[in-house]
Amino acid sequence: MDAYTGSNDHLIESTDSQHPANLICTLCRNFYHLGWVTGTGGGTSIRQGPHIFIAPSGVQKELMEPSNIFVLDYASRSYLRKPPILKPSACTPLFLAAFDKGAGCCIHTHSQWAVLVTLLVERDAKEAGDDIRERCFEIEKIEQIKGIPKGQGKVGMLGFFDTLKVPIIENTAREEDLTSSLETAMEKYPDSYAVLVRRHGIYVWGDNVQKAKTQAESLDYVFQLAVRMRELGLPWTS
Repeated sequence: MDAYTGSNDHLIESTDSQHPANLICTLCRNFYHLGWVTGTGGGTSIRQGPHIFIAPSGVQKELMEPSNIFVLDYASRSYLRKPPILKPSACTPLFLAAFDKGAGCCIHTHSQWAVLVTLLVERDAKEAGDDIRERCFEIEKIEQIKGIPKGQGKVGMLGFFDTLKVPIIENTAREEDLTSSLETAMEKYPDSYAVLVRRHGIYVWGDNVQKAKTQAESLDYVFQLAVRMRELGLPWTS
Protein backbone atom coordinates (compact mmCIF):
# COMPACT_ATOMS: atom_id res chain seq x y z
CA MET A 1 0.00 0.00 0.00
CA ASP A 2 2.98 2.32 -0.45
CA ALA A 3 3.19 3.23 -4.13
CA TYR A 4 2.07 6.82 -4.64
CA THR A 5 2.96 9.53 -7.12
CA GLY A 6 1.19 12.89 -7.42
CA SER A 7 -1.88 14.34 -5.75
CA ASN A 8 -4.63 12.85 -7.96
CA ASP A 9 -7.07 15.30 -6.41
CA HIS A 10 -9.44 14.76 -9.33
CA LEU A 11 -10.35 11.43 -7.72
CA ILE A 12 -12.08 13.17 -4.80
CA GLU A 13 -13.35 16.34 -6.47
CA SER A 14 -17.03 16.26 -7.44
CA THR A 15 -20.20 18.30 -6.97
CA ASP A 16 -22.20 15.07 -6.85
CA SER A 17 -23.38 14.43 -3.28
CA GLN A 18 -23.30 10.69 -4.01
CA HIS A 19 -19.63 10.70 -4.97
CA PRO A 20 -17.78 8.47 -2.45
CA ALA A 21 -15.55 11.29 -1.16
CA ASN A 22 -18.59 13.46 -0.40
CA LEU A 23 -20.72 10.59 0.82
CA ILE A 24 -18.13 9.37 3.34
CA CYS A 25 -18.05 12.85 4.89
CA THR A 26 -21.84 12.98 5.10
CA LEU A 27 -22.06 9.51 6.62
CA CYS A 28 -19.36 10.23 9.20
CA ARG A 29 -21.09 13.43 10.28
CA ASN A 30 -24.33 11.51 10.71
CA PHE A 31 -22.56 8.73 12.61
CA TYR A 32 -20.90 11.29 14.89
CA HIS A 33 -24.31 12.65 15.90
CA LEU A 34 -25.44 9.08 16.63
CA GLY A 35 -22.49 8.70 19.00
CA TRP A 36 -20.86 6.06 16.84
CA VAL A 37 -17.57 7.78 15.93
CA THR A 38 -16.68 10.11 18.78
CA GLY A 39 -13.10 11.15 19.47
CA THR A 40 -11.95 10.43 15.88
CA GLY A 41 -12.85 6.75 16.34
CA GLY A 42 -14.47 4.54 13.73
CA GLY A 43 -14.43 4.96 9.98
CA THR A 44 -16.09 4.30 6.64
CA SER A 45 -14.91 3.04 3.27
CA ILE A 46 -16.63 2.79 -0.11
CA ARG A 47 -15.62 0.81 -3.17
CA GLN A 48 -16.47 2.32 -6.56
CA GLY A 49 -15.18 0.30 -9.48
CA PRO A 50 -11.40 -0.13 -9.16
CA HIS A 51 -11.09 2.50 -6.42
CA ILE A 52 -11.42 2.28 -2.64
CA PHE A 53 -12.24 5.54 -0.83
CA ILE A 54 -11.28 5.58 2.86
CA ALA A 55 -11.79 8.00 5.74
CA PRO A 56 -8.45 8.97 7.36
CA SER A 57 -7.20 8.20 10.83
CA GLY A 58 -7.08 10.82 13.57
CA VAL A 59 -9.58 13.25 12.03
CA GLN A 60 -12.71 14.40 13.85
CA LYS A 61 -15.37 12.67 11.82
CA GLU A 62 -17.90 15.51 12.05
CA LEU A 63 -15.35 17.92 10.53
CA MET A 64 -14.08 15.71 7.73
CA GLU A 65 -13.72 17.15 4.23
CA PRO A 66 -13.43 15.36 0.88
CA SER A 67 -9.82 16.55 0.67
CA ASN A 68 -9.10 14.31 3.68
CA ILE A 69 -10.06 11.12 1.85
CA PHE A 70 -7.53 8.45 0.86
CA VAL A 71 -7.96 6.56 -2.42
CA LEU A 72 -6.61 3.07 -2.92
CA ASP A 73 -6.38 0.97 -6.07
CA TYR A 74 -8.26 -2.22 -5.21
CA ALA A 75 -6.30 -4.58 -7.45
CA SER A 76 -2.79 -3.50 -6.47
CA ARG A 77 -3.59 -2.31 -2.92
CA SER A 78 -1.49 0.79 -3.66
CA TYR A 79 -2.48 4.34 -2.82
CA LEU A 80 -3.55 6.59 -5.66
CA ARG A 81 -4.11 9.54 -3.34
CA LYS A 82 -2.69 10.26 0.12
CA PRO A 83 -3.57 13.60 1.77
CA PRO A 84 -0.52 15.42 3.16
CA ILE A 85 0.10 14.99 6.89
CA LEU A 86 -2.91 12.70 7.50
CA LYS A 87 -2.44 9.03 8.36
CA PRO A 88 -4.18 6.17 6.54
CA SER A 89 -6.88 4.41 8.50
CA ALA A 90 -5.74 1.44 10.56
CA CYS A 91 -9.08 -0.12 9.55
CA THR A 92 -7.96 -0.39 5.91
CA PRO A 93 -7.09 -4.14 5.90
CA LEU A 94 -10.42 -4.92 7.55
CA PHE A 95 -12.30 -2.84 5.00
CA LEU A 96 -10.46 -4.72 2.27
CA ALA A 97 -11.52 -8.03 3.80
CA ALA A 98 -15.14 -6.93 3.40
CA PHE A 99 -14.56 -5.82 -0.19
CA ASP A 100 -12.96 -9.19 -0.92
CA LYS A 101 -16.32 -10.69 0.06
CA GLY A 102 -18.12 -8.52 -2.48
CA ALA A 103 -19.10 -5.55 -0.28
CA GLY A 104 -19.52 -2.09 -1.76
CA CYS A 105 -19.29 -0.26 1.57
CA CYS A 106 -17.94 -1.07 5.04
CA ILE A 107 -18.69 0.89 8.22
CA HIS A 108 -16.80 0.68 11.51
CA THR A 109 -18.34 2.22 14.62
CA HIS A 110 -17.62 2.39 18.32
CA SER A 111 -21.30 2.19 19.24
CA GLN A 112 -21.76 1.81 22.99
CA TRP A 113 -24.64 -0.62 22.40
CA ALA A 114 -22.41 -2.85 20.28
CA VAL A 115 -19.77 -2.84 23.03
CA LEU A 116 -22.34 -3.60 25.73
CA VAL A 117 -23.81 -6.64 23.98
CA THR A 118 -20.32 -8.11 23.59
CA LEU A 119 -19.86 -7.76 27.35
CA LEU A 120 -23.23 -9.34 28.09
CA VAL A 121 -22.43 -12.30 25.84
CA GLU A 122 -19.05 -12.62 27.56
CA ARG A 123 -20.69 -12.66 30.98
CA ASP A 124 -23.25 -15.24 29.88
CA ALA A 125 -20.51 -17.51 28.56
CA LYS A 126 -18.47 -17.27 31.76
CA GLU A 127 -21.51 -17.97 33.94
CA ALA A 128 -22.28 -21.05 31.83
CA GLY A 129 -18.66 -22.19 31.85
CA ASP A 130 -18.48 -21.89 28.05
CA ASP A 131 -15.61 -20.74 25.86
CA ILE A 132 -16.38 -17.09 25.10
CA ARG A 133 -14.75 -17.50 21.70
CA GLU A 134 -17.52 -19.89 20.69
CA ARG A 135 -20.35 -17.51 21.59
CA CYS A 136 -21.98 -15.06 19.20
CA PHE A 137 -24.76 -12.53 19.72
CA GLU A 138 -28.16 -14.13 19.02
CA ILE A 139 -31.66 -12.69 19.12
CA GLU A 140 -35.04 -13.63 17.65
CA LYS A 141 -38.65 -12.49 17.35
CA ILE A 142 -37.73 -8.81 17.03
CA GLU A 143 -39.27 -6.92 14.11
CA GLN A 144 -36.13 -4.93 13.30
CA ILE A 145 -34.14 -8.00 12.30
CA LYS A 146 -36.12 -7.77 9.06
CA GLY A 147 -33.63 -5.03 8.16
CA ILE A 148 -30.84 -7.62 7.85
CA PRO A 149 -30.33 -9.74 4.67
CA LYS A 150 -30.47 -13.54 4.90
CA GLY A 151 -26.94 -13.80 3.57
CA GLN A 152 -24.74 -13.24 0.56
CA GLY A 153 -26.27 -14.84 -2.51
CA LYS A 154 -29.56 -15.46 -0.71
CA VAL A 155 -32.80 -13.74 -1.64
CA GLY A 156 -34.63 -11.58 0.88
CA MET A 157 -34.27 -10.43 4.44
CA LEU A 158 -34.43 -12.23 7.77
CA GLY A 159 -37.95 -12.80 9.06
CA PHE A 160 -39.52 -12.24 12.45
CA PHE A 161 -39.13 -15.90 13.41
CA ASP A 162 -35.53 -16.17 12.20
CA THR A 163 -32.56 -15.90 14.55
CA LEU A 164 -30.11 -13.08 13.96
CA LYS A 165 -26.54 -14.17 14.69
CA VAL A 166 -23.59 -11.78 14.81
CA PRO A 167 -20.12 -13.23 15.48
CA ILE A 168 -17.83 -11.68 18.10
CA ILE A 169 -14.05 -11.51 17.89
CA GLU A 170 -11.60 -10.50 20.60
CA ASN A 171 -10.06 -7.05 20.54
CA THR A 172 -6.35 -6.45 19.92
CA ALA A 173 -3.97 -3.65 20.81
CA ARG A 174 -3.71 -2.56 17.18
CA GLU A 175 -6.68 -2.30 14.82
CA GLU A 176 -4.98 -3.97 11.86
CA ASP A 177 -4.23 -7.03 13.99
CA LEU A 178 -7.96 -7.79 13.99
CA THR A 179 -7.85 -8.71 10.30
CA SER A 180 -7.20 -12.45 10.54
CA SER A 181 -9.84 -13.03 13.21
CA LEU A 182 -12.34 -10.93 11.22
CA GLU A 183 -11.65 -13.07 8.14
CA THR A 184 -12.06 -16.24 10.22
CA ALA A 185 -15.41 -15.01 11.54
CA MET A 186 -16.51 -14.22 7.97
CA GLU A 187 -15.74 -17.81 6.96
CA LYS A 188 -17.45 -19.32 10.00
CA TYR A 189 -20.56 -17.13 9.63
CA PRO A 190 -20.83 -16.63 5.84
CA ASP A 191 -24.38 -15.24 6.11
CA SER A 192 -23.40 -12.45 8.49
CA TYR A 193 -22.95 -8.89 7.27
CA ALA A 194 -21.33 -7.78 10.52
CA VAL A 195 -18.70 -8.74 13.08
CA LEU A 196 -18.66 -7.42 16.63
CA VAL A 197 -15.33 -6.68 18.32
CA ARG A 198 -15.46 -7.25 22.07
CA ARG A 199 -15.02 -4.11 24.17
CA HIS A 200 -14.46 -2.14 20.94
CA GLY A 201 -17.31 -1.84 18.42
CA ILE A 202 -18.53 -3.37 15.17
CA TYR A 203 -17.78 -3.72 11.48
CA VAL A 204 -20.82 -3.74 9.17
CA TRP A 205 -20.77 -4.09 5.40
CA GLY A 206 -23.26 -4.23 2.57
CA ASP A 207 -23.56 -4.62 -1.17
CA ASN A 208 -23.73 -0.84 -1.48
CA VAL A 209 -23.72 2.28 0.70
CA GLN A 210 -27.48 2.30 1.31
CA LYS A 211 -27.53 -1.33 2.43
CA ALA A 212 -24.49 -0.98 4.68
CA LYS A 213 -26.01 2.12 6.30
CA THR A 214 -29.46 0.62 6.89
CA GLN A 215 -27.94 -2.59 8.21
CA ALA A 216 -25.74 -0.66 10.64
CA GLU A 217 -28.78 1.30 11.83
CA SER A 218 -30.91 -1.83 12.21
CA LEU A 219 -28.20 -3.65 14.15
CA ASP A 220 -27.62 -0.73 16.48
CA TYR A 221 -31.36 -0.56 17.20
CA VAL A 222 -31.37 -4.29 17.98
CA PHE A 223 -28.30 -4.00 20.23
CA GLN A 224 -29.85 -1.15 22.19
CA LEU A 225 -33.08 -3.11 22.55
CA ALA A 226 -31.13 -6.19 23.66
CA VAL A 227 -29.43 -4.24 26.44
CA ARG A 228 -32.80 -2.87 27.61
CA MET A 229 -34.32 -6.35 27.47
CA ARG A 230 -31.54 -7.72 29.65
CA GLU A 231 -32.13 -4.93 32.18
CA LEU A 232 -35.75 -6.08 32.40
CA GLY A 233 -34.81 -9.74 32.68
CA LEU A 234 -36.17 -10.56 29.23
CA PRO A 235 -34.46 -13.29 27.16
CA TRP A 236 -33.04 -12.72 23.69
CA THR A 237 -33.99 -16.20 22.47
CA SER A 238 -36.53 -18.84 23.47
